[in-house]
Amino acid sequence: MAVWRRLWCRNLLAVSLLFCILLITMDVHARPANMSASKDKTPTSKDDNEILPQDHLNGVKMEMDGHLNKDFHQEVFLGKDMEEFDEDSEPRRNRKKLIEIFTKVDFNKDRSVSAKEMQRWIMEKTEEHFQEAMEENKNSFRAVDPDGDGHVTWDEYKIKFLASKGFNEKEVADKIKNNEDLKLDEETQEVLESLKDRWFQADNPPPDQLLNEQEFLSFLHPEHSRGMLKYMVKEIVRDLDQDGDKKLTMSEFISLPVGTVENQQAQDIDDDWVRERKKEFEDVIDSDHDGIVTMEELEEYMDPMNEHNALNEAKQMIAVADENQNHNLELDEILKYSEYFTGSKLMDYARNVHEEF
Repeated sequence: MAVWRRLWCRNLLAVSLLFCILLITMDVHARPANMSASKDKTPTSKDDNEILPQDHLNGVKMEMDGHLNKDFHQEVFLGKDMEEFDEDSEPRRNRKKLIEIFTKVDFNKDRSVSAKEMQRWIMEKTEEHFQEAMEENKNSFRAVDPDGDGHVTWDEYKIKFLASKGFNEKEVADKIKNNEDLKLDEETQEVLESLKDRWFQADNPPPDQLLNEQEFLSFLHPEHSRGMLKYMVKEIVRDLDQDGDKKLTMSEFISLPVGTVENQQAQDIDDDWVRERKKEFEDVIDSDHDGIVTMEELEEYMDPMNEHNALNEAKQMIAVADENQNHNLELDEILKYSEYFTGSKLMDYARNVHEEF
């Protein structure tokens, strides 16, 4: 009897462990991977990543991997002030800062923000992101241009890239110079091939296989170059296009990229993700509403300096908080919907609003 009791306890323990493993597995695959909303947009080590193109580009509506930029509204409303509105910041200080922003957006000082005023503000904030990227690029370019001749070869860049991945810089340089095999793992080799393709796309005609500082900026930030913006769009369409016609249907756009999730059931779980992409496809990207998004439409959608897009975005932002339906934005409305505009929720948003204003 004691033997059976011990066996029963062992079986019970085994079943319990198996159940826990199944729960953990289900939780891992319950939501699509690589969601923009859950991404950490800040590199863990800036020194290691400053010479690498990033998936996320401030002020651009879509990520390089084809996901929607969940922080876009805050980026084009706050510009370089985004970091001031973090989760740990003091609500009263945030309210004061938001009131200051409102007074700047309200260009004609009539205590309300029109779509035109918001459009103007969005363009200014987008330009701030552009200027910030250009400043960062100066440091990045110096890091890959050790001889300071104002041009970088692909081999010079490859050496710096591999060094950032833990390879010995001198050994890599010697092997490249002597045409020796670098013996790279498959994943690193694939990344290098993708970077090389992007590198030569950034090389403006006539191609000389060298990148100057402006071309290197386009390599890291394709939104700064019309040619590289086209390349970025082509890459996104290639990843999402399932029938190879170089266009996107609704079903293709709302489907996750191949390999993002383990199975179809996991993909179906995230209804919110699908709903957001469907709305963006129908209301914004598909400009002629024919049910097909061409590369030209996607390029216009992703161009951060497109004034027509900025006006549409301004109207959408106002509509979210326009409780009195006058197509303008008042101070109490922007304070009430602060989480949408800044990512930070204010407490007692209406307290002393008119006094502080």
